[in-house]
Amino acid sequence: MSPAGDEVRVVNTEQRHYAQIAVLCRTTYPETAPWAPEQLDSHRHVFPEGQFVAVQGADEHVVGMCASLVVNWEDYKMLDSWETFTADGMFTCHDRKGRTLYGAEVMVDPRVQHQGVGDKLYAARRELTERLKLLRIRAGARLRDYHRYAATHGPAEYVVDVANGTLHDPTLSFQMREGFHVIAVVPHYLTDDPESMGYAAVIEWLNPEMVRPEHVKERPTAFLRRELRTESGKTQTSAAKGSS
Repeated sequence: MSPAGDEVRVVNTEQRHYAQIAVLCRTTYPETAPWAPEQLDSHRHVFPEGQFVAVQGADEHVVGMCASLVVNWEDYKMLDSWETFTADGMFTCHDRKGRTLYGAEVMVDPRVQHQGVGDKLYAARRELTERLKLLRIRAGARLRDYHRYAATHGPAEYVVDVANGTLHDPTLSFQMREGFHVIAVVPHYLTDDPESMGYAAVIEWLNPEMVRPEHVKERPTAFLRRELRTESGKTQTSAAKGSS
């Protein structure tokens, strides 16, 4: 990790960070409206421990942020949009009895990307999931570079090639390195996102302290890396022989 990454620490979001979060949003996604103070207030009201910023130096310069809520996955459909999962970005659907941490947002200042800041934000989410004894993290990963390949690849084909390393997607490739697997590809996840053309991969990280065989037996294998699909097939075949 670079010296810049070493100087970064992750803390829970406070009101004093709001102005810098707005600057971060405009820097990272200049064509998208930044998180509004009333949205950030709502996040902190319903689930303060799930909101993080990555700060650098004694003056706590914000170089990254992530926002999460807990949901009962059975209350939703796999094809639901980001707006549905997040109550239009307000997180008022946060359910403390749920078992899934839903990753609604993560961003890193482009000037410090590839320096370990994203790793620290995802580590904070995993630690929170383990501390709260949640089953998993799920999120919608926008297919950021899909527009470049849409003429030759369907969205599912694109995700398979990213999983196999044939193609690189700045968002999904990073998340797969963080231990996530793709369980579905969905359309209309984001509105007004020409890069992804609205498509996203539903990704999942399972809490190793809580996962049981029944949580993975129906897990789709189509989007696993080729070597993992092969290994999964061998495991399922062995299990079938053992039960016959």
